[in-house]
Amino acid sequence: MTGEALDFFQDPGSCSLAVRIVLEEGGFAYRAHAVSARDRDRETIGPAWLARNPKGRVPALSPVPGRAGGEAHLLTEAPAILTWLARQRPDLDLMPADPAREARTLEWMNWLSGWVHAVAFAQQWRPERFSADEASYPGIRAKGRSNMLEAFDAIERIMADGRRWAVPDAFTIADAFLIVFYRWGGLVNVDMAQYASWTSLTALTMERASVLTAFRADGLPRLFA
Repeated sequence: MTGEALDFFQDPGSCSLAVRIVLEEGGFAYRAHAVSARDRDRETIGPAWLARNPKGRVPALSPVPGRAGGEAHLLTEAPAILTWLARQRPDLDLMPADPAREARTLEWMNWLSGWVHAVAFAQQWRPERFSADEASYPGIRAKGRSNMLEAFDAIERIMADGRRWAVPDAFTIADAFLIVFYRWGGLVNVDMAQYASWTSLTALTMERASVLTAFRADGLPRLFA
């Protein structure tokens, strides 16, 4: 795809991976800029990044018309970025044109972003978002793991109906997002092989050239190597 190069702000291995996958899938010209969200060198809460994105998060993408309180033309929030990119390539149907399939894609995106990411994983990795009392952190982390495992069971039940992709039956932005959480499950010592149907989806996703390129660009080991 030709046109103005996009600026992609990301932390390798974070949920930004889904955006990198769709950038590659759509053949977009882009420049990647690393902005660390890790505790040891957390640039996302530094003044330079907060001036651009007061939310203090990544990913972000520019230029996209409009503004959300920070730098002009900076689009934030992974589901919004993924949807915008998909709409630039309607021929790929990454965000389905069919209303029912579009709704199902949004159903996945809202739940993965609003519950699995912002609650279940944040409770494990960012307990300070839920309480100022450090003594409560072990309980928050434990509840986060429980919430995560319940969500993983739900994903497996959905995928076990015989579908090949999250939204039957073609690759969408939901599949690019799902591989992030499959990978994260391994990072928190979950035996992901127990989720046979989700594992099959992830293996299929991992075969795509866009996914392989995104993993290499982020310096991540290939799943199922």
